[in-house]
Amino acid sequence: MKGSLSGFSGKDLIIFLFFLCLSGVFWLMETLNETYEVEIPVAVRLYGVPKNVVLTSEMSDTVRVTVRDKGFVILGYKTYNPLRPIKISFAAYANKDTGTGQVPVADMQKLVRQQLVGSSAITAIKAESLDFYFNYGRNRKFHIRLIGHIVPGGNYYLSHVQLSPDLVTVYASEETLSKLSAVETERLDVTNFEDTVSRIVRLKPIAGAKIVPNTIKVTLFPDVLTEGSVDVPITAINKPESLTIRTFPRSVTVRYSVGANAYRQVRASDFSVFIDYNEIASHPSDKCNIYLHNNSHFARNASLEIKQVDYLIEQQ
Repeated sequence: MKGSLSGFSGKDLIIFLFFLCLSGVFWLMETLNETYEVEIPVAVRLYGVPKNVVLTSEMSDTVRVTVRDKGFVILGYKTYNPLRPIKISFAAYANKDTGTGQVPVADMQKLVRQQLVGSSAITAIKAESLDFYFNYGRNRKFHIRLIGHIVPGGNYYLSHVQLSPDLVTVYASEETLSKLSAVETERLDVTNFEDTVSRIVRLKPIAGAKIVPNTIKVTLFPDVLTEGSVDVPITAINKPESLTIRTFPRSVTVRYSVGANAYRQVRASDFSVFIDYNEIASHPSDKCNIYLHNNSHFARNASLEIKQVDYLIEQQ
């Protein structure tokens, strides 16, 4: 290449570069004179919303307009003559009776058309949503329901879940509010953890409703499991007052799992162990079944050391 250019004089090189640039200009003009079809994003703004109105679901803030025209016109839309944001009047489309508003695609196309040159044609308009919901401050507070799969690792269990905040405000129509019992989170999956974990979690959207705030902080507290046991007296239920039922033994050991931090908070009084006189009367035997009821907030997997005991019925 160097050898081939060495034969050029300065004048010849200038002429060569001139014609090279000229051919590039002709190529560009020919290219821009072709017809193209491109998608152009256009911002959308809803204006004139009264101060006493709460938008519970906003329309899309962008529409994507497919325009067909010559290349040099398209280049203008992309560079020095971009399409301005489309302004949508709240009053023009809001229906106060239903609390909704909808902008027809034909109206959106008309508003875009006003910014285009005469030769341009709109072939398509795309938007996620051309409607909006609103009310005049109607709201209610709801608790949050955590959705997901939370499983600590190793010999740990989930001792506590903290949601902050634990209540959120939902702005919506009375019909929507009456159907809600709680606001759900988007799915949260956390597994194999042994230390405290915090996550910012989004709340699941509700059609036609606005949730404030729309994210919460979820904190997961794991605790290591340990074994515990207590002796609990056996009592009788459904027994006539004229009878006394004695069991042998009179108490039984209850074994359970509990988090290390809550070990001292488990008491024998948290458990009930009983026999059922109705069962004994209907199926007499040398032994009777005993049953366990766990009233503890901390003990898990509680079980009886034995399942049956001897008994004696006495007339008072």
